[in-house]
Amino acid sequence: MREQLGRALRRLTGTRQATIDTIEPGSIMVSPRKPIEPFDVAAITEVLDLATKIGAVLLDSGTGAIDTQTQIKFVAGVYGLDDVDVDVTYNTIVVSARRGATLPPITTMEQVYYRSMDFTRLAQVDRLVRRIRDSGITPSTAHRMVDEIITAPHPYPHWVATVAWGAMASGISVLLGGQYLVAALAFLTTVAIVVVNRNLNRIGTPVFFQQLVGGFIAVVPAALVFGAADRLGVEIAPSQVIAAGIVVLLSGLSLVGSVQDAITGAPITGVARFFELLLMTGGIIAGVGVAIRLLEAGGIFLPTITTTTSFEAVELPIRVAAGAFAACAYALASYAETRALGVAFLGGLIGTAVAASATFTSIGEVIANGLAAAFVGLVGGLMARRALTPPLVVAVAGITPLLPGLAVYRGLYGILGEQTLSGFTWIASALAIGCALAAGVTLGEFVARSLRRPQLPPRPDWSLRRRLLAQREAREGRAIRQNRRWPPPPRRF
Repeated sequence: MREQLGRALRRLTGTRQATIDTIEPGSIMVSPRKPIEPFDVAAITEVLDLATKIGAVLLDSGTGAIDTQTQIKFVAGVYGLDDVDVDVTYNTIVVSARRGATLPPITTMEQVYYRSMDFTRLAQVDRLVRRIRDSGITPSTAHRMVDEIITAPHPYPHWVATVAWGAMASGISVLLGGQYLVAALAFLTTVAIVVVNRNLNRIGTPVFFQQLVGGFIAVVPAALVFGAADRLGVEIAPSQVIAAGIVVLLSGLSLVGSVQDAITGAPITGVARFFELLLMTGGIIAGVGVAIRLLEAGGIFLPTITTTTSFEAVELPIRVAAGAFAACAYALASYAETRALGVAFLGGLIGTAVAASATFTSIGEVIANGLAAAFVGLVGGLMARRALTPPLVVAVAGITPLLPGLAVYRGLYGILGEQTLSGFTWIASALAIGCALAAGVTLGEFVARSLRRPQLPPRPDWSLRRRLLAQREAREGRAIRQNRRWPPPPRRF
């Protein structure tokens, strides 16, 4: 029985892991390269530039500062630079190679000016690091490959990503209890948000104002349809459409990375990312608030929300299916590879199922979402090994349906409706849920990495090898002398 359970566990965890799971001292699977001479400035600069380019792609895709720093050191170590200092701070990467006490260090720096969720680029860099680890390709070849990854276009057209964003909003609206009309309206509203914000981004509009415009657009269509519901003969809950739009706007922010940096030992980067997250969320709140005030001035009043207002939830199987569908749509909107879509779907399925099941208990919404995120990080990290997908893809997609869009909207409505205590309570609840999601994912990923580590050969120690060879030759010499009679017997004729 124990052997059968062991085989099942090994089949689940797999032996192929993302590179961040296998990067540790002594994990180089090829013969280590000869250390670069301290006077070879060109070779050292080439390796440092390669490592910083790889780190920039990782940081741009939302990877935590500590994981980015670890991979940069690993790439430099493969090519013979062991004495390297790496500093990753928010959007800056500084790598310095020491050359002894008599020579000045060589330093390179790379800046990440913006963060874009392109999971295909992240997966390609993961495979490049794995290839560097396993086959030891030359730095020039690795340079060419990483340049191709950076300059390559997105794997899908923009319209595919736009439709995926709309499909994600539809899934979120159904998860919140919406019907067909709500799902269709959420789809159209989100498509409008994505198209408008993409054009604003092209002309260099700051992200804060993009979030403000997105929050404004999330409110207006739902409010107009609600105001004309009697004439149209339809029934709609605008809060479900607005909350779905808020979740779409929140999903592009690096919630996981900010809390993960603070937990894993990069507090400066974590605080900077978290402040950016709060600022962007403030843009959403401002846009929603402006829209509500303008609509009220025009005679359209949204349904009143109080502390006793309850939002009808759909049946558990429908909620789980809607959450999984939203996670898969988010992965597609973030240009994930085809092999990663199924893993993202399963991650969303697990997260939504755990969170929905926990609502039937008395543990509270914050703890329930934290447990769901921990399961997403754990099971998603194990499944990502089988699909050769970075665990970050599964983690971010899996917790996206759990983002507290409805809590943000309820808090904002309470503040604008002179229910200050209730409003700030819901805002604090949304913040607590977000932190619980990020902390749970970080814990799940840590357990997934520690559950099964690969059996990799250690780095050879050449001095120890020479001693072992000398001892072996000495033993062989003694054996030859013992088997041979000396001096040899005289020959008889």
